[in-house]
Amino acid sequence: MSLRVVFAGTPDFAVPCLEAVLASGAECVAVYTQPDRPAGRGRQLQPSPVKQRALQAGLPVEQPQSLKDAQVQSQLAAYAPELMIVVAYGLILPRAVLAMPRLGCWNVHASLLPRWRGAAPIQRAILAGDAETGVDLMQMEAGLDTGPVLLQRRTPIAADDSSGRLHDRLARLGAELLLEGLSRVLAGESLAAQPQSEEGVCYAHKLEKSEALLDWQQSATELDRKIRAFSPWPVAEAVIAGERVRIHAAEPVAASGTPGEPVHASRSRLVIACGEGALALLRLQRAGGRVIDATDYVNARPELKR
Repeated sequence: MSLRVVFAGTPDFAVPCLEAVLASGAECVAVYTQPDRPAGRGRQLQPSPVKQRALQAGLPVEQPQSLKDAQVQSQLAAYAPELMIVVAYGLILPRAVLAMPRLGCWNVHASLLPRWRGAAPIQRAILAGDAETGVDLMQMEAGLDTGPVLLQRRTPIAADDSSGRLHDRLARLGAELLLEGLSRVLAGESLAAQPQSEEGVCYAHKLEKSEALLDWQQSATELDRKIRAFSPWPVAEAVIAGERVRIHAAEPVAASGTPGEPVHASRSRLVIACGEGALALLRLQRAGGRVIDATDYVNARPELKR
């Protein structure tokens, strides 16, 4: 069986799924991705990770500002896709686009739906203290991540998982899941679509930089989740003895004291009291500086030692 596929995706998370399409035996007739954006110190236009991989593979690349335009939809129809695969694309698919392919549109979503529909499912799962997460292969419909689930993979969230580490693991799982789905369809199988439960629905709202400022009155457990959820972006920030710093890694420890005050600071350890428990800070970053470990930070601020 042959299968004409259009792939739509933009960031790093989507690249393994594009690789899965290329490895599946399906015919990828075009790749849709967000327009180039300014990035870096020079603010020069940069292609998305998906565009870079698509060009390496010699695939046609389309970068419309919107899929609502009639001419854009006409161009998409000209590719005659039988299936459209969407992974972190970033544009809304109108009903006309959803209905265009014979097999509709699939989406790879980084949560166990209906939990964490929306923009930031990986970070919200960590913030909430979820014990596990996963990826769903979903049949898209007009609602936000409301479509029936075709396939699912689960993975535990480890106590030291950051959003960056979990992102990479889920990107690999998503690619494996997509490859399984494509392989089964190419073999002539129809995937069973399971409607999402009406219970347990929650939304993963987009991250705001303001969320990254830590409040030492919160428990060490809550603050540890924030630090891990906001790594690598936007990175947690906190005030330590009057200095605002970014915290890249920490771990909860059994200690107590006045929230926000150092409980222990030596050449090897910096422990800050929280509303409940304490945090041992592992990697920090001063304003305008590089990421350093706690040893170097305490050495630079000898007044903290106790």
